[in-house]
Amino acid sequence: MHREFLMGNEAMAVGALAAGVGVVAGYPGTPSTEVLETVARRNPGHVYVEWSVNEKAGLEVAAGAAYAGARSLVTMKQVGLNVASDPLMSLSYIGVKGGMVVLVADDPGPISSQTEQDTRTFAAYAKLPILDPSTPQEAYEMMGEAFGLSEELGCPVIVRPTTRVDHGYADVEVADEKDWARREPEGFVRDPSRWVIFPALSVRAHAAIEARDAELAHRLSGYARNTLRQTAGPAARPSLGVATHGISATYVDEALREGDDVRVLRVATPYPFPDDLAERFLDGLDEVLCVEELDPVIERALVRVCGLTGRRVRIRGKLTGDVQPSGENTVASVSAALDRFLRRAPAATARTGTPPAVPTLPARPPVLCAGCPHRASFYAVKRAMRGRKALFCGDIGCYTLGNAQPLDMVDTCLCMGAGINIAQGVTRVEPDTKAFAFVGDSTFFASGITGVVNAFYNQADMTLVVLDNSTTAMTGHQPHPGTGRTMMGQVVEKVSIERVLLAIGLTTVETVDPLDLDAAVETVRRVADEPGVKAVVFRSPCVVLARPQARSSVDAERCVGCQRCVRELGCPALVPDPATGKAAIDAAQCTGCTLCEQICPTHAISGGERL
Repeated sequence: MHREFLMGNEAMAVGALAAGVGVVAGYPGTPSTEVLETVARRNPGHVYVEWSVNEKAGLEVAAGAAYAGARSLVTMKQVGLNVASDPLMSLSYIGVKGGMVVLVADDPGPISSQTEQDTRTFAAYAKLPILDPSTPQEAYEMMGEAFGLSEELGCPVIVRPTTRVDHGYADVEVADEKDWARREPEGFVRDPSRWVIFPALSVRAHAAIEARDAELAHRLSGYARNTLRQTAGPAARPSLGVATHGISATYVDEALREGDDVRVLRVATPYPFPDDLAERFLDGLDEVLCVEELDPVIERALVRVCGLTGRRVRIRGKLTGDVQPSGENTVASVSAALDRFLRRAPAATARTGTPPAVPTLPARPPVLCAGCPHRASFYAVKRAMRGRKALFCGDIGCYTLGNAQPLDMVDTCLCMGAGINIAQGVTRVEPDTKAFAFVGDSTFFASGITGVVNAFYNQADMTLVVLDNSTTAMTGHQPHPGTGRTMMGQVVEKVSIERVLLAIGLTTVETVDPLDLDAAVETVRRVADEPGVKAVVFRSPCVVLARPQARSSVDAERCVGCQRCVRELGCPALVPDPATGKAAIDAAQCTGCTLCEQICPTHAISGGERL
């Protein structure tokens, strides 16, 4: 064993490798992305790793590997579990042979997600065991435990870290690489009665799952990571208790003070819930405060235990308004909740008599990078549709930021791939609307193709705009089927977006560089007036990956101070000079994309060099 300073995601990746994982698949999504990337980086050579086309595909690849007896891991974020839910629900009934871990990173806040959904609730819905780590060290250790539990029970096991565990760093004790397990899977053994799901199998499986989970709930009361402690020592008889989990357990530890006499339950297995341990926790208590993020999973479980056992304990938490109902917990928010529950003075007041002043931080909204080709794409469509009734359906990715002023080019955004179908739905009600659906290259492969098929089959009238920057940019520039390389480093044939669209049946598919503004605007105008489903592919590499060396500059003599470049583009490199009122360019941010040069009415900007 040795110690390493690791991010939580890195710790879980190393934990999976140490446990003998053989196949790892996933789809990039913050805050989970670094898990698979770390497996690929530290691959001892015999582990197969892939970025799958989407989470559903990744889960099914991992399931196939587990059918063959290998230990497999699939990674995703909480909204990705929605995409993978179809196979996961059936896999709960079918089961696995090799250990299979489904790592789902939840995002309280949410910091970078559409929803705050809680995978603990999903685990209960899917009737699958779930482990909830509190620290990077525990996350590392839980990976091995999850694989072992999966093999013992013959079902997938979910591991559910949250953002602060995923991205927190700690000194983690890990196994030496020479001691990592190396497993030789048995291989797939043909048995249709086990691997082919039919209603009769599902009826039997459901009954077996209910019996298994009831027994497992008793067993998990003795799981070492489900802990029960008393702050005043084991002989104390407190009347108050705190029930918590995950990173919130760390916040509770920090917020409790010397002299606080409480009993603390830390739940590491929210499903099946450790009922026996919960009963011991509740014995002798009058009130309990449940400190948890997102859903009131522990709170509801304790109410259920009290009801089943006849205990008269008041359970407080989100449902009673004693803990914030949504958002991310912090040490400060947990301390405030404990102050109220324990009827103690706030720490700042006890020390100084007045709370410390907290300065107001300036707003820093997200924005497309300077030189981002998506800005040029949105601007070209905006110019082309000026004065016409148009709908701009967005999608999940960097290009969601096209909603910001002054572009203001995202009218809808629901989930990955949805914009294509939403555009179809709106035009069925408003057929006089010119509908555009924007989708990124990675998202096109992940969940956009079916929407295009639906549009073509049902004779919709819309324009698909594929923003192809040759990478999965928002989550860290991972490869996808259109990049021509895999996570294993193989150079493969690129999947052509244009050929896919033509194969579906589209007859109008045009590709243009969005940074060639005149050509881009003319292409959009012409294509949008074609009947039926048509497509424009805007192709220009992400500026982070292919940054030009030239920089644009403003000729102060020619600049008339109209600030059209600033007002219409919203590029962070363009700023008004407060002294002269003329445009100025921040050379540290400018990439020389030339978009501002092309719209300047006096040709006062020059020097850029388009790729």
